[in-house]
Amino acid sequence: MEGRLPDRVWSSDDVGKLPYEIAQAQKINSLFGPKGSKDAYDVILDLHNTTAHMGATLILESSTDDFNIQMCKYIQKSMAPLPCAVLLIEQPGVKYETTRSIAKHPIGVEVGPQPQGVIRADILYIMKIVVQYALDFMQYFNEGIEFPPCSIEVYRVLEKIDYPRDDNGDLSAVIHPTLQDQDWKPLNPGDPMFIAMDGSITYYEGEETVYPTFVNEAAYYEKKQAFVKTEKVTLTAQSIHCNSV
Repeated sequence: MEGRLPDRVWSSDDVGKLPYEIAQAQKINSLFGPKGSKDAYDVILDLHNTTAHMGATLILESSTDDFNIQMCKYIQKSMAPLPCAVLLIEQPGVKYETTRSIAKHPIGVEVGPQPQGVIRADILYIMKIVVQYALDFMQYFNEGIEFPPCSIEVYRVLEKIDYPRDDNGDLSAVIHPTLQDQDWKPLNPGDPMFIAMDGSITYYEGEETVYPTFVNEAAYYEKKQAFVKTEKVTLTAQSIHCNSV
């Protein structure tokens, strides 16, 4: 499967004049890409910890990537009974520019909750076994093992939800206690979402049950995101095997 065409072509001209982030993006694109080319890396595992109570989470960027769907299925099955959610971010209105997107088959890994600047052995262990099962899957694939058709339940991103804010753009309410730490749990119409200092509550007014995640993620305050609404969908993948064995 070919990688996605780049949104723009990174040029090496005037590198010294570029902001640090853009210069680093060019460097990463040169090392692992170029993005969208036949020479781009086949797989990149993009590892993150989160302050949200998400547990082990795999992030898919395409609902039609048989290789990645099969990998997620293998990791989920191998980790059982430890839960491992799969988040599908294939949504035009919710765009994430990531290092992993350079690869033909990008996979994101989020594990939490873990406070920023803190190392927790249990979270580190979960991250380790997710990576190990991913490597096992790739090894088996390279050895020519065929993976039969499969299906997998995922949480597809619908939209980002911001905190209530005042006229100055400052937060006027926080995550309601009944929503805090409830990643992947159903949020039903009429359920509380936010509570203000005066005790007033903002309720979910949608018509369908959704499944929040990245609830109260510390890194997303500046991105105006209190949580992400998702819906459950089922993805299917055809059988895959390595043709070069």
